[in-house]
Amino acid sequence: MTSTTRLTVAQALVRFLSAQYTERDGVRQRLIGATWGIFGHGNVAGIGQALIEYGAASGGGTSPAMPYHQGRNEQSMVHAAVGYARQSNRLSTHAVTTSIGPGATNLVTGAALATINHLPVLLLPGDVFATRPADPVLQQLEVPYAGDVSVNDCLRPVSKYFDRITRPEALIPSALQAMRVLTDPVETGAVTLALPQDVQAEAYDWPDDFFAERAWVVRRPGADPTELAEAVRAIRSARRPLVVAGGGVHHSRAEEALAEFAEATRIPVASTQAGKGSLRHDHRQDVGGVGHTGTATADELARTADLVIGVGTRYTDFTTASGTLFAGDGVRFLNLNIAPYDGHKLAGMPLIADARSGLQELTAALEMHAHRVADSYIAEYTEDKERWEQRVDACYEADEPDVRPTQPQVLGALDAIVDESDVIINAAGSLPGDLHKLWRARSRDQYHLEYGYSCMGYEIPAAIGVKLAAPERNVWALVGDGTYLMMPTEIVTAVQEGIAIKVLLVQNHGYASIGGLSEETGAERFGTAYRYRSEDGTFTGAPLPVDLAANAASLGMRVLRAKTVSDLREALAEARAADTPTCVYVETQTADTVSGPPPAQAWWDVPVAETATRPSAVKARELYERHVSTRRRHL
Repeated sequence: MTSTTRLTVAQALVRFLSAQYTERDGVRQRLIGATWGIFGHGNVAGIGQALIEYGAASGGGTSPAMPYHQGRNEQSMVHAAVGYARQSNRLSTHAVTTSIGPGATNLVTGAALATINHLPVLLLPGDVFATRPADPVLQQLEVPYAGDVSVNDCLRPVSKYFDRITRPEALIPSALQAMRVLTDPVETGAVTLALPQDVQAEAYDWPDDFFAERAWVVRRPGADPTELAEAVRAIRSARRPLVVAGGGVHHSRAEEALAEFAEATRIPVASTQAGKGSLRHDHRQDVGGVGHTGTATADELARTADLVIGVGTRYTDFTTASGTLFAGDGVRFLNLNIAPYDGHKLAGMPLIADARSGLQELTAALEMHAHRVADSYIAEYTEDKERWEQRVDACYEADEPDVRPTQPQVLGALDAIVDESDVIINAAGSLPGDLHKLWRARSRDQYHLEYGYSCMGYEIPAAIGVKLAAPERNVWALVGDGTYLMMPTEIVTAVQEGIAIKVLLVQNHGYASIGGLSEETGAERFGTAYRYRSEDGTFTGAPLPVDLAANAASLGMRVLRAKTVSDLREALAEARAADTPTCVYVETQTADTVSGPPPAQAWWDVPVAETATRPSAVKARELYERHVSTRRRHL
């Protein structure tokens, strides 16, 4: 007879999660490392009580069965879990529990970010009563045509798996499916188990086998022999091949395999935002970022490539310059990707395999033919890379150390004090473009850019997640004033738990990136500056007297103010050495008064008004139509 244990649904779920593991390359680790939570009436007596049961050390051990972190904003908690998951190579993540209503719907943005970036996170929102003893209950959305809909259904389109647990026994198959999706390198993303508040507290006799330790093996599938042979033929026949390394290189831990492939073939390697750092910046075959925010070196190679070898990339519009970048006659695409959906993009030849396995197989096959690109091609991209590095040096250099820095000079000051152990985190604003073009990545996981969703507010909570995953690392959240104002709340969490993240807060009085884009598209920077309203109704008055440094200090963070380049260098060095959460605040010169980083090296499609009376919009439309005419579909 099967032995059972009587627990509530919430208790059973927490106990089940504490026994789940991943295994890859013989290494085993916890799948759900901790649970984040903000409690309300929809989860306090269920998951909240269960975390008390299993939050204390169990079985006489020293570690809790399920560690708990207290968050301040539900979206932020998801970002922290995602940061942890990315730093953990998608082999470990966190769960996030919320109450019903606004607590649950606040998860939607974080869930979308996780799913778009293929990063695992487990969401456990409370839900309305399954038994409907009172209808409606507090925070319930009434849907006249459907009695089984709640606000949690907002999470369906942004989840890779969704279920509502309306009966205790339904948890068993659903929890197992949830673990399957979280650990599947093709399907992974946000997974949602909506938990009605009455069901959370309901008891059931659970089979003890449900709580047995399980190790979910993360696969490394190899390439199909036919596809591999076609890929080898394509590479051998190419005169100007170019690798585009995406985030899949990092997820697979394929950086060493990529380096071996590049060194054997001498094919240059460009990188997407997610793939930057796949090779060190000083590797001979690394040519920097590619696409709208890429380097001149990588983008010129992309324009003239006859074979583009995508490794673990989704080919977003920033990478392809909205379909205008890969312009060579007869250019073909070879897509090494674990996901067939991405492997077939741009009418490419698919090579469906794990990035590390596929690269190793390609390298071995090509070495049999002693294949490498022509010396003239190597000399060309090597010389171009040297010229670009000189441009980076010029952007970083500060001839006048006693003046306010430009944003590139801020990055230059940070570049001068970090080493390969530091991690920098960013997601939105003008910083991603500057970083993609200028930053010199020193290690495989130093460059942490969330650019699938480019979500303002991601950086600070993600830094907490990264620091929890790698407590020995210096972790920097790079934020502009616009991003900071979106979501500074998790500073309180960092202070509460003594998580020594570093926040580099750049004040430029508005949405600098969108301000520039607004000007380019004929919208005249409308609504993008943080200034007083002028007599003409626009926000072009004096800068607002907002003191973000004081705000960060009020939340408990140590703050170092830097007014000049010299101040900044000293403050960054002091922050790096700090063992408490520390913020470096600096106000930069604006793009209106100083030269900034190199301009975009490739186009990005943001539609411009087709008809307008204002000269700026008319001119912008003329330029837009010229760019659109160069777009091509790869069929």
